[in-house]
Amino acid sequence: MPSERATATTPFAAMDVLERAGEIDDVVHMEVGEPDFRPPAAATEAAVDALRAGDDDYTSSRGTASLRDAISRHYADEYGVDVPPERIVVTPGSSPALLVSMLAAVDPGEDVVLTDPHYACYPNFVRLADGTVRTVGLDPADGFEPNVADYEQVVDDDTAAMLLNSPGNPTGAVMDGDTLSGLVDLAERTDTAVVSDEVYHGLAFDAEEHSVLEYTDDAFVLDGVSKRYGMTGWRLGWVVCPPEYVDAVNRIAQNALICAPSFVQAGAEAAIREGTDWLPEVREDYRERRDILLDAAERWGFDLGYTPEGAYYVLLDVSDLGDPFDVADVFLEDAGVAMTPGPDFGEGASDCLRASFATSTEDVREAVERIDALLAETTV
Repeated sequence: MPSERATATTPFAAMDVLERAGEIDDVVHMEVGEPDFRPPAAATEAAVDALRAGDDDYTSSRGTASLRDAISRHYADEYGVDVPPERIVVTPGSSPALLVSMLAAVDPGEDVVLTDPHYACYPNFVRLADGTVRTVGLDPADGFEPNVADYEQVVDDDTAAMLLNSPGNPTGAVMDGDTLSGLVDLAERTDTAVVSDEVYHGLAFDAEEHSVLEYTDDAFVLDGVSKRYGMTGWRLGWVVCPPEYVDAVNRIAQNALICAPSFVQAGAEAAIREGTDWLPEVREDYRERRDILLDAAERWGFDLGYTPEGAYYVLLDVSDLGDPFDVADVFLEDAGVAMTPGPDFGEGASDCLRASFATSTEDVREAVERIDALLAETTV
């Protein structure tokens, strides 16, 4: 029999939709966050060169020294903060970075505070660490941006960790510096670990991004090359650890992960050192796609009344049409448009679909035209 832990782990709806969509011809994929731009050429060349040179052996579980140095320089250049390479543990994707952070910071039965809505997989990571999920509700009227006062009603001396995400998935909300600073102060008063998922950094188009590391050294910060470098399938992430947790995280990584692939680390290092001078154009593309979707959502009656400021997601209120799982099925099967049912992201998204505009502008326009036609001729 599967363990209770395995039974309690829920499916990831976006991947279920992706699998179903793969069985249908001519689908516009808006169910997963898959950037449509290619990785930097330097990354591909460095990975290929590493393979041809036979660089396919184990590395340190912490990651290669040169990659960790590049990541350290990234934080200095982008945020003006000093992150010693010794505090960085490289992982095969940012999801394993979150897992090792949860296992290092949370004891069985302890509370971990999430926002609602939240990234669909967060509760499962908490449960895998035998923690208990508590949530802070987000309001679309506030742009789904967290309120420190609401956290103060939930976080107390018994809270093990608060898990933050900015720019946010599935909302696209971006936390301002005052909010991050206030949450850090609350964490310090209650001896709560801060775990900040910053994997969408670089993709804020209507707000200024801040790393939690600008306000404290005592935080787990998760990031990777998937989103801003267009390298989702490379599976390369990292966690910046609070000083007292570095060895604990590394011990867990040694046992559970061994190391990230060496040639992928070479490619990631090249991407990071290459920089992101091309990202302003990407952000402008995302802003245009967002606006196309928001205009359509208003016309369809799906508008939640907020404007995503980063990442590449928008929540669409389909409550007037019916159950979001049913609506997603009709959109996929009758219109060839794949979106993810909102209940996967928490109670606050239970009437919604999450639409990703990471796909091309042409595909976003095509999806809008297909849904226009569907809603004109049928009742969902």
